[in-house]
Amino acid sequence: MPELLIGIDIGGTKCAIILGRTEGDKLEIIDKLGFPTETSRGPDHTLKNIFMNIDKVFDRQKLTPSMIEATGVSCGGPLDSKTGVVMSPPNLPGWDNIPVVKMLTERYGFKAGIQNDANACALAEWKFGAGRGTENMIFMTFGTGLGSGLILNGKLYAGTNDMAGEVGHIRLSGFGPVGYGKAGSWEGFCSGGGIAQLARTIIMEKFQMGEKVSFCQSADELSNINAQLVAEAAMKGDELALNIYRISGEYLGKGLSVLIDILNPEMIVIGSIFARSKELLEPHAMKIIEKEALAHSRNVCRIVPAMLGEELGDFAALSVASNLLQK
Repeated sequence: MPELLIGIDIGGTKCAIILGRTEGDKLEIIDKLGFPTETSRGPDHTLKNIFMNIDKVFDRQKLTPSMIEATGVSCGGPLDSKTGVVMSPPNLPGWDNIPVVKMLTERYGFKAGIQNDANACALAEWKFGAGRGTENMIFMTFGTGLGSGLILNGKLYAGTNDMAGEVGHIRLSGFGPVGYGKAGSWEGFCSGGGIAQLARTIIMEKFQMGEKVSFCQSADELSNINAQLVAEAAMKGDELALNIYRISGEYLGKGLSVLIDILNPEMIVIGSIFARSKELLEPHAMKIIEKEALAHSRNVCRIVPAMLGEELGDFAALSVASNLLQK
C-alpha cells in the first residue's frame, strides 16, 4: 500500500520540502518547494519557513498531517539522531541544540527523524539507487567535502554519537592540500576544494618555472580555479589537468583500500565529482586498490557512481522518513 512521506532538506544556502510516495522499493516525488536558508537571519527564520512551506504543500495537495506516515530531515552534522537535535553545524551558524524533531512532532503529530546528510544519502542510494539489494554498502560524498554513510549488515551504522563515516578527516599524507582542517587529509585530496588547492599549487610551480598553463593564463586567475575547470581541461587532453586528477584518483584509491580492508563492503557508491568525472579518477583509483587492498575483499567490492543524480538530496530526506517505517 502506498505511503506518503515528507522530506526536509536543510542546507547552508537552501532548503527544500519534498512530498513523496513510496510503495515497495519505489519512491516517487510528488511535490517540492524550495527556499533560501538565509543563515544570517538565524534558525527561527528558517524554521518558520520550513513550517510555512510544509503547510503550503498540504494546501496544494489537499492533505492533512494525519495522512503522512513519517517525516525525515536531512541536515549537515553534528547532530544527535537519537534525540533529534541539531548541534551547531558549521554551515548553519546559530543552530545550537535546536530540537527539530520535537518541534515537528509537536506541531504536526507525525513520526519524524533526522540524519546527517551523508547518512541520509547513504539510505537513499541503498534503498532507491545504485546500492539496492546490498547488505554492506558505503556511500561517499565527493563534492564540497568528503564524508561517508555506512550501511552495515542491512542497516545504517551511525556510531556512538553520529560521528561514524567521517572519512575525510583521515590523514593520507604528511603534506598536501588542506581538508577538514588537516593538511594531507583524504578530503584535502578528494573534494572540490581540495582539487582546486592542488591545482593552484601545481599551476604556481609551472608559472615560477616560466611555463604556460592552458586553462589559467596568469597568477591573477588562480582564485578562479575550481575542480570543474580542471576537469574540463582534462577532458580536452590537457596534461597538467590530467595529472591533477591522477593525483586525486590515486589518493581516492588509497583511502578506498583502507575502507575495503576494514569494512569488507560489497559496494562503494560515490557521488558528485566522482560521478561526473569517473573516467578521470577511476583508472588511477583502481590501480592503487589492486596494489593495496586484500584480494578477497577487493574482489567482492564494486565501486560505482551514485545513481540518483540531482535528485539525491530530495531522495535522501525522504529516505530518512522511509527508514523510520522499517524500524
